[in-house]
Amino acid sequence: MGALINLSLRVDKLPKEKFVQGKDGAVYYNFTIGVNDESNQWGQNVSATDSQTKEEREAKKPKSYLGNGNVVWTDGNIKLADKKQESNAKELVTDDLPF
Repeated sequence: MGALINLSLRVDKLPKEKFVQGKDGAVYYNFTIGVNDESNQWGQNVSATDSQTKEEREAKKPKSYLGNGNVVWTDGNIKLADKKQESNAKELVTDDLPF
Protein backbone atom coordinates (compact mmCIF):
# COMPACT_ATOMS: atom_id res chain seq x y z
CA MET A 1 0.00 0.00 0.00
CA GLY A 2 1.34 3.43 -0.95
CA ALA A 3 -0.86 5.85 1.03
CA LEU A 4 -4.00 6.40 3.06
CA ILE A 5 -6.04 9.54 2.42
CA ASN A 6 -8.96 11.01 4.35
CA LEU A 7 -11.35 13.03 2.18
CA SER A 8 -14.60 14.92 2.80
CA LEU A 9 -16.78 15.08 -0.30
CA ARG A 10 -19.60 17.61 -0.83
CA VAL A 11 -22.27 15.32 -2.31
CA ASP A 12 -24.64 18.27 -2.82
CA LYS A 13 -22.15 19.68 -5.36
CA LEU A 14 -22.21 16.55 -7.57
CA PRO A 15 -23.98 17.46 -10.83
CA LYS A 16 -26.59 14.75 -11.44
CA GLU A 17 -26.00 14.85 -15.21
CA LYS A 18 -22.51 13.43 -14.67
CA PHE A 19 -23.69 10.27 -12.89
CA VAL A 20 -22.99 7.23 -15.08
CA GLN A 21 -24.43 3.75 -15.02
CA GLY A 22 -21.83 0.99 -15.02
CA LYS A 23 -22.02 -2.33 -16.81
CA ASP A 24 -22.98 -3.89 -13.47
CA GLY A 25 -26.03 -1.58 -13.23
CA ALA A 26 -24.58 0.45 -10.34
CA VAL A 27 -24.43 4.26 -10.52
CA TYR A 28 -20.98 5.87 -10.46
CA TYR A 29 -19.52 9.35 -10.33
CA ASN A 30 -16.05 10.05 -11.71
CA PHE A 31 -13.87 12.54 -9.91
CA THR A 32 -10.16 13.32 -9.76
CA ILE A 33 -8.03 13.29 -6.62
CA GLY A 34 -5.03 15.63 -6.44
CA VAL A 35 -2.25 15.31 -3.85
CA ASN A 36 -0.11 18.40 -3.32
CA ASP A 37 3.45 18.39 -2.01
CA GLU A 38 2.64 21.06 0.59
CA SER A 39 -0.31 21.53 2.96
CA ASN A 40 -2.57 24.59 3.05
CA GLN A 41 -3.29 26.63 6.18
CA TRP A 42 -5.80 23.97 7.37
CA GLY A 43 -3.30 21.10 7.08
CA GLN A 44 -4.88 19.75 3.89
CA ASN A 45 -2.94 18.57 0.86
CA VAL A 46 -5.60 16.54 -1.00
CA SER A 47 -8.40 17.86 -3.22
CA ALA A 48 -11.23 16.22 -5.15
CA THR A 49 -12.46 17.80 -8.37
CA ASP A 50 -15.08 16.87 -10.93
CA SER A 51 -13.39 14.82 -13.67
CA GLN A 52 -13.07 16.81 -16.88
CA THR A 53 -13.33 15.59 -20.45
CA LYS A 54 -10.48 16.21 -22.87
CA GLU A 55 -12.57 18.96 -24.47
CA GLU A 56 -13.15 20.67 -21.10
CA ARG A 57 -9.42 20.57 -20.33
CA GLU A 58 -8.49 21.96 -23.77
CA ALA A 59 -11.07 24.76 -23.36
CA LYS A 60 -9.46 25.56 -19.98
CA LYS A 61 -12.79 25.17 -18.19
CA PRO A 62 -12.32 25.89 -14.47
CA LYS A 63 -12.25 22.85 -12.19
CA SER A 64 -15.22 22.25 -9.93
CA TYR A 65 -13.91 21.47 -6.44
CA LEU A 66 -15.94 18.84 -4.58
CA GLY A 67 -13.97 18.30 -1.38
CA ASN A 68 -10.61 18.23 0.34
CA GLY A 69 -8.61 16.22 2.84
CA ASN A 70 -5.15 15.11 3.80
CA VAL A 71 -2.71 12.23 3.45
CA VAL A 72 -2.68 10.47 6.81
CA TRP A 73 -0.07 7.80 6.02
CA THR A 74 2.38 7.02 3.25
CA ASP A 75 5.22 4.60 2.75
CA GLY A 76 6.82 7.24 0.53
CA ASN A 77 6.27 5.18 -2.61
CA ILE A 78 3.12 5.79 -4.67
CA LYS A 79 3.17 4.04 -8.06
CA LEU A 80 1.28 4.70 -11.27
CA ALA A 81 -1.56 2.29 -11.97
CA ASP A 82 -1.18 -0.08 -14.90
CA LYS A 83 -3.30 1.03 -17.85
CA LYS A 84 -5.58 -1.64 -19.27
CA GLN A 85 -5.72 -2.21 -23.02
CA GLU A 86 -9.03 -1.38 -24.70
CA SER A 87 -10.58 -4.65 -25.82
CA ASN A 88 -12.78 -2.93 -28.41
CA ALA A 89 -10.01 -0.82 -29.92
CA LYS A 90 -10.29 -0.16 -33.64
CA GLU A 91 -8.01 -2.21 -35.83
CA LEU A 92 -5.22 -0.23 -37.48
CA VAL A 93 -5.42 -0.38 -41.29
CA THR A 94 -1.92 -0.56 -42.78
CA ASP A 95 -2.70 -1.04 -46.51
CA ASP A 96 -2.13 2.62 -47.39
CA LEU A 97 1.22 3.08 -45.59
CA PRO A 98 4.07 4.19 -47.89
CA PHE A 99 6.53 1.54 -46.67
